Parts: sequence; structure tokens; C-alpha cells
Amino acid sequence: MTSPRAEVVMEFRHVLAFLAIADELHFGRAAAKLHLTQPSLSQQLQRLERTLGVELVARTTHEVRLTRAGKAFEVEARALVRQVEKARRSAREAAAGRSGTIRVGYNFPAGQHVLPAALEKMQADFPDVSVVLEEKRTGPQLQALDDGSLDVALVYGRPLTSKFQHRRLLRLSMVAVVGRLHKWAGRPGVPFAELSGQPCVLFKRELSPAMYDAIVRGADQAGIRLSIAYEIDDPGAIEILVTAKPVVGFASVSRAMLAGAVVGGAQVVPVQLYDPVPVVDLYAAWRDNQNNQLRNSFLACLDAVAPFSSPPLRNSIGS
Repeated sequence: MTSPRAEVVMEFRHVLAFLAIADELHFGRAAAKLHLTQPSLSQQLQRLERTLGVELVARTTHEVRLTRAGKAFEVEARALVRQVEKARRSAREAAAGRSGTIRVGYNFPAGQHVLPAALEKMQADFPDVSVVLEEKRTGPQLQALDDGSLDVALVYGRPLTSKFQHRRLLRLSMVAVVGRLHKWAGRPGVPFAELSGQPCVLFKRELSPAMYDAIVRGADQAGIRLSIAYEIDDPGAIEILVTAKPVVGFASVSRAMLAGAVVGGAQVVPVQLYDPVPVVDLYAAWRDNQNNQLRNSFLACLDAVAPFSSPPLRNSIGS
């Protein structure tokens, strides 16, 4: 009986030496195949047999054959070699960014205008890479990027911290959203200054600072002060609120158009704002201090399918 410790120290090169003998059933040819001398090959076989505690190869002056134990070991040894080769390929593919898992955060416009083409390109070029998607607002995405639970974030606004690199993908206009009974519901567009005195629903700045700042900046440019009646976290809740109260909400043109189509029957109506038109940029962001080949593969696919564009508002001015 061999000890558990002896079994642990079985060397892979000894297994390969045994398999060469099993293939050739001739020590001279097996040694030449491995670029070894015959004495060296014999020593490796002997060490393997001592490790296993069994005779694997029977040799006479006329014949080399596998013993019963050798034939049983051969089956498992070949499976072991295949598994090691698979592991080596997997490691190389992962190191080259061709296999593994990448975690990507995204917001609504990224899901509409960026990810479909990017994921199609990823599937074509890197079919062994699994992309895990997490829909989050900008603030939570950047926090997840910082703590390492996301590899790439698709967010509103250029990240201000030097910890992240970034790439601008898309510019989106922002619009007002109102209920079907609101006095703006039938208008194709409204000057930003008319928001003066209108009760507004705004999203909390920590969740989407770029969107929040775009609206506040628009008010400053129009020379008005916003009347913020509510601050709400959930875009869906904003849509519900504007259908029930005479208040004005805000959304990207992408979400506003979908809200109007889904709630339909004109429960939620998007209205273009102008003088100025508030805009927000969509960025890809990633950690600066990581050389992540999977991430680089995803970013390469983003580049390949760019540029991205958002649809115009159907009832825009001049249409």
C-alpha cells in the first residue's frame, strides 16, 4: 500500500512517459517520441509504478505489453491528459480575453441603443465569453465598478474620478413627460423657461447626477428656478405620478418614447424641451488600474459597432 502522500506526488511527465510506452509498446520508439534516452524513460516508468504501487508495463526481451493494471490506468491517464489540455486552453483563452465571464452594468438607453449590437458582435467574435448584465442607475453602477463587482459600466455622464477610464458612446436629449390631461400634452415642444412655476418631479442626484445636473443646468441657462415638488428614485414611479398629478417629470428621449408607447392611449406624453435642449451623454467606464483582457474584448466590440444613435422624438419641433 502506498501512502496518500505518495499518490499526491505523482508527476504529470511520468504519466506522459507511460502513455508513450502504451502507444508504441516499444521503449526505443517511445523514448525517441519524447526525446529521452531509454534509461531515462525506464526510470520515469519505474517512479510512476512505485508511486502507484502496481506494475503497469511487463517487458521481456521479445515483448512489451501493458499489465491488467496498466490497461486500467491508461484509460484514466488519457482522460487526465485531455482534461489538462482543456484546462491549459481555457487558461490561455481567458488570458487572451476569448473566454470567461465579464460583468457589465447598463442603464435604459444603453440597453436600447448600445448593448444589442455590442452583444451580437461579442457572440460572433468571442462565443466562449459569457456577458452578465446588471441594470442599475449611474450611482450604483459606479459604486459596483469601484468595488470590483462590475467590469464595465454604461452610465450617464463622464466619471469625475481618476480611478476610472471612460469613453463617450452617445448623446441623448432629455424631454419632459406629462400626463395626457396636462396642458402641455398636445404641444410638440415647450421652451425651458415655461418650467418656471411648474411643479416638477426629479430623480435623486446621487442615483443619476448627470441627468439631474442637465435639468438644473437647463434651468440656469433659461434664467428660471425649478419648483421641485418630488424627488423619486424609480423612473416607473415618475411615470405613474405624472399620470395622476399635474406635475412635470423628466426622462431621456429613449425612455420617454417607450413610456408613451407602453402606457399608450396617451397616459404618458413626452414633450420636447428647447431653449435650451437638455442633453446627457452616455459613457462606458472601467477601472483604470486593471489589465482585464475580457474587458478589452468587450470594449473592442463597442468600438466595432459604433457609432451609436438615439431616435428623435416623434413629435419634435419641425417634424
